[in-house]
Amino acid sequence: MGQDAFMEPFSSTFCDLQCNIYFLLLGICSALRLTVPSHTIHGIEGQPLHLTVDYNFNTTASEIQIIWLFEKPQSIPKYLLGSVNQSVVPDLEYKHKFTLIPPNASLMINPLHVTDEGNYIVKVNVHGNGTISANQKIQVTVDVPVTKPVVQIEPSSGVVEYVGNMTLTCTVRKGTRVGYQWMKNGKPMHASSSYTFSSNHDTLLIVPVMKEDIGNYSCLATNPVSTMESEIIAPTIFYGPYGLTVNSDKGLKVGEVFTVDIGEAILFDCSADSNPPNTYSWIRRADNTTDVIKYGPHLEVVSEKVAQTTVDYMCCAYNNVTGKRDETHFTVIITSVVLQRKLQSRPGADYRKAQTFSGHENAMDDFGIYEFIAFPDPTGVPTVPSPSVSGSGFVQGQDLHSTVYEIIQHIPEQQQEDHQEGT
Repeated sequence: MGQDAFMEPFSSTFCDLQCNIYFLLLGICSALRLTVPSHTIHGIEGQPLHLTVDYNFNTTASEIQIIWLFEKPQSIPKYLLGSVNQSVVPDLEYKHKFTLIPPNASLMINPLHVTDEGNYIVKVNVHGNGTISANQKIQVTVDVPVTKPVVQIEPSSGVVEYVGNMTLTCTVRKGTRVGYQWMKNGKPMHASSSYTFSSNHDTLLIVPVMKEDIGNYSCLATNPVSTMESEIIAPTIFYGPYGLTVNSDKGLKVGEVFTVDIGEAILFDCSADSNPPNTYSWIRRADNTTDVIKYGPHLEVVSEKVAQTTVDYMCCAYNNVTGKRDETHFTVIITSVVLQRKLQSRPGADYRKAQTFSGHENAMDDFGIYEFIAFPDPTGVPTVPSPSVSGSGFVQGQDLHSTVYEIIQHIPEQQQEDHQEGT
């Protein structure tokens, strides 16, 4: 109890003394202000480096002392040089490397080497009625600028999508503390299910390669003092065929059917997205047989030379690198040939009968319109039986693909027979 009573006034006295010292030091330090633009500065090897220091004070000074020290991690600071007023006292070992021009406290290092990397400590003492002081520490890094990076691709001959993998490697001839960033079409790339980077990002692995990986790749090499980008490189990726289509320079296309007038020559073009370009073959199908009639992306069909009014064709595209193929089917109908042949085979009396049924002054209008709409389905859809219709030419099991021309032919004849029976 007695000891505790003794310690209480001692502790209070010690606390007051400690606080007084703290406020005294705070007042002294506030009279001298020492500032640096940055506490970390990145220098370039072989180039000069200027460590800028500013200071000001609000007291009378008879002497101003400036001291520069240098320290490496886990080592004792070494004296570089110092000054009192205008007199500079360098360390003889470094007198040709460091420059100080008092009362300016800034330090010039020329030239800068990798061995100069470390912490630089500046201390300023101002002596007047008393002595006030302040110090700052600046960390200096020294780097070699990076050279322009070079990108290499393996395999350089190209890779097949979904089958092969691709590796891109970025290298620089010179540079310290180099960081790498991969770019695709001018945008940074990030790790994904397909993209994997090495620990320092100098290697990019694409597994597996897909068509979507086609693009312009480049590598950005950086360090604290420089940034360089490689030349753009576009890897070779084999793919396809995709999106196989057939188009023509004339004629009417409805779905997969092209209609052509007699006397026309129609040029068909077969195309698909593929690398390398596809090889194309044209196949004609007739009487349950197929014949290869031409190779290449274009096919010309001259309607006058086509023996049939309906012809089925097929275009096949093949990529000899990916080993993939695709094909598309289409039908060519010579419409005017069908109509002309049927009209020429009918006598004029049939036209007059058809006119009576149609109500048109010219039955040719009916034949032309109906003939095109009711043309037989070239895909070979099975016939559908239809029940018998009274007063018409339809009978049980008749093909619904029969032409309107034939319907018009039968109906007037049936009406005439009914009329004769009635009389």
